[in-house]
Formats: sequence, C-alpha cells, structure tokens
Amino acid sequence: QVQLVESGGGLVQAGGSLRLSCTASGRTSDSYAMAWFRQAPGKEREFVTVISWSGGSTYYADSVKGRFTISRDNAKNTVYLQMNSLKPGDTAVYYCAAWRSSTLYSGGGVEYWGKGTLVTVSS
Repeated sequence: QVQLVESGGGLVQAGGSLRLSCTASGRTSDSYAMAWFRQAPGKEREFVTVISWSGGSTYYADSVKGRFTISRDNAKNTVYLQMNSLKPGDTAVYYCAAWRSSTLYSGGGVEYWGKGTLVTVSS
C-alpha cells in the first residue's frame, strides 16, 4: 500500500505562485505515475496534470498549461506542483494521486489518493 500526503497549500494573491508537494510512503518500489487533481467548491473533481515514473512524460489540462509545472524526485518519493500566475479560478482543494505504471496511463484508474491541500487565490 502507498500513502500520499500533500502539503504547501495556502492563500495567495492572483498572479502569485505556490508550490505543492506530495510525499509517498509505504511500498514505493514499483513504478508509479503521479498526478494532481483539484476540486473547487461545488464542482466536480478535475484532472490537472500527471507525470510518469521516470519524469520523462507529462501531460497538463488546458486550463493550467503554461502556468503549472509538475516534477518529481523519486529519491524523496515526492512529486511537486509549481503553480505560477495563479488565478482565482485555481482555488480548489488539490489532491495528489498515483497508480502503478511505467508510463502516464492507467488501466484501472487511480489507485491511491491523498487527502488534499487547500489552495485559495484571492484578487
């Protein structure tokens, strides 16, 4: 089993930046794609970005492309989400997710979820 814990959320003004972290613990010896999702108040949870185990492949939702960057440090079992040029529409609880894969793709959906960290963007 793998446990995911997010950190780094907080309040930031529009146009500002924030970096989220997600640290995995437990059985992390397999290859895992790791991703970020978010859920705004009253909205459905939506995909934000994903990174392959090697870090060589990434994919971003159009809404964050060019502003957010996902990266990972496997030695620390940690994935990061660097968020720049934040907008009020980015306000949401951000969730870390993972699944076993050597690529970006999952045959059975998300296997592990974090509990989330709140990002609030004010203007």
